[in-house]
Order: sequence, then structure tokens, then C-alpha cells
Amino acid sequence: METSHGAAAQSAEISRQRQEFYGRAAQHNLAPLWEVAQAIVPPLPSSPCVPALWRYADARPYLLEASRLISAAEAQRRVLILENPGLPGQSRITPSLYAGLQIVMPGEIAPAHRHTPAALRFVVESSRGAYTAVGGERTLMAAGDFVITPSWSWHDHGNESADPVIWIDGLDMHMINLFDASFFEQFGDDRFPVKRPEGSALVETGNNLLPVNFVHRGQTSPIFNYPYTRTREALTSLTRHQEPDRYDGYKMKYVNPLNGDWAMPTIATCMQLLPKGFVTASYRSTAGTVFAVVEGEGETVVGETRLKWGPRDTFVVPGWRSHQHRADAEAVLFSFSDRAAQERLDIFREERG
Repeated sequence: METSHGAAAQSAEISRQRQEFYGRAAQHNLAPLWEVAQAIVPPLPSSPCVPALWRYADARPYLLEASRLISAAEAQRRVLILENPGLPGQSRITPSLYAGLQIVMPGEIAPAHRHTPAALRFVVESSRGAYTAVGGERTLMAAGDFVITPSWSWHDHGNESADPVIWIDGLDMHMINLFDASFFEQFGDDRFPVKRPEGSALVETGNNLLPVNFVHRGQTSPIFNYPYTRTREALTSLTRHQEPDRYDGYKMKYVNPLNGDWAMPTIATCMQLLPKGFVTASYRSTAGTVFAVVEGEGETVVGETRLKWGPRDTFVVPGWRSHQHRADAEAVLFSFSDRAAQERLDIFREERG
């Protein structure tokens, strides 16, 4: 009994001495690693991000209401953020990525500006006449198109059609903010001057040919609009001579034609086709991934969570969470993640089956 009591007293004294030591060290901005090591270097990924689904039928009325309450000029970018329920108030759909739904009404212009974070636009709803302009070249935006705004590029958006245009914004801003490297600048006019004919970038670099003296700066693809018509044709052609991959169905990555790398240096973007009735094998990776449904209906199971999706819906699968897709009808899914950045840092990991 005395031995037990003595051991307890000794333990309490050691604890007291440690706490007193920690307090003195803190006065010099010093802290003990051994007290926090498991929290800051966990043995396995443990993301606060949770699986979530945003139904387009629910979101669209709010976008239209927002367009009545605030103009595109006032808002700069009229966007409703897709906030992950596990990360409330942080403007994050995953810990490293931002996503939102942006609407531009007929006759409106979202004024020209530029910023360090790189952005993607995945067009959800558009009539001919909606456009985005990047670095002095304009491109029309059709549903299913994947459009890139490289870091620090002047860009503006406009809608010369009779209907709203709506797209998903995906940005790497949280990565940029981690490095305290974010800059933002207004152009001072609604539109950045158009300097090149529409389609110039695609003609220069999108046909397995390059002008002999072509010069491109930066790691982002010189193509900034990947039209859905081309993407869909490529996927359909793939189904004619290949069997679907167990984990992906028919999946293709958007690439920089200059080097075959990801189209954006920090964000990986893909499009995949799942045949009717196809169920993918269980898969997980360290890249939290956002999916946008282009066509079809189905379900994605993430652990105990079932996300039943249809056209124009958006959903997210957290990093290192096993999941499976099931297509009730032939489905096409666009996706983006931080895989590109993880691969550059040599930290990407995946597990199949």
C-alpha cells in the first residue's frame, strides 16, 4: 500500500515538475514536441473532411435568388461556396481545396482581376454566348467544358446569352495561403483587352503540333478550355476497344500537351465514364476528391455513407476513405483533387482493393 502511495506521489511530482518546466519554456516560445507529436504527425491520415453531396436542384434556386440580391459587379464573383460539413466556416470543400457555384446572369460581366491562386471552371449550365477571357483570349463556355485560369492571369467572365450561366469554381487558394503567398489585383476595367482570336491556344497546342518558336512560361497547360465535345468523344472511343478498369471504369486525365503532365500544377483533373450497371472496386487515396456529375445517375458509397447522385450534382470523397461508385445509368463524372500537388511533393499514396 505504501509502495503504491509512494509511486503515485512520485508520479504527481514528476507531472508537476513537467508542467512547471513547460510553463517556463513557453515564456521563450518553446514547446515540447513529445506532448504533440502524435497529433502533428499522425500514424494514418485522419481528415476532418466528411463525405457530402450538393444537389443541383437545391442549389440553383439559391443562386438565382442571389442574383436578385446582389449584382455581379458588386459581388466581384457571385458565388455560393460548397462548404464541407466537417469544415464549417472555412470555405473548404476539402482541407486543401475551395469549391463554389458561380452564376452570371444575361448581360452581366464579372470584372477583370487576377490572383495567385489558380482556378478551374467546370461548366454546369450554359447557353451559347457565355464566355470567360484569360490573358486576352476569350472562349465560349458550354456545359461540360473544363476551363483553366492560371495563377496570376487576368480574367473576366461575361454572359451574352439569354439564360444564366453556372459553373463550379475550384481553386488551390488554401495551399497558397498555407505558404502566405497570396496576391490579388483588380484590373480597373470590367474587361481585360482581347488580344488574340478565340481558339488561338487550342490551334497552337491542341493538335499534336507546336509553332516552331513557341514559348510558354509556367507549368500550367497553354490550353485553357478543354471542350466537353472532345472529351466525350475520347471517352466513347475508349469504350470501343478497351475493357473498363476495375477501379475507374473509363477514366482519362486532362494533360498539358507540352509535357503530358497534369493540366494544372497543383490540381489534378479527370473525366470518367461508368457503363450502366458498373460498380467500381474499392479504392482510396490520400487525395480528397470533388466529383461533378455530367451525365447519368448512380451512387457512391463512402464507408457507411451513401451519396445518391444525378446530373449536375456535386459530391466530395475525403482523402484516405475507401469508396465505390455504382452507375444506375451510363454516367460521366468530372473530378478534381490535390493529387497533382501531392505527386510533386512525393506524398501521394493510393490503395486498390
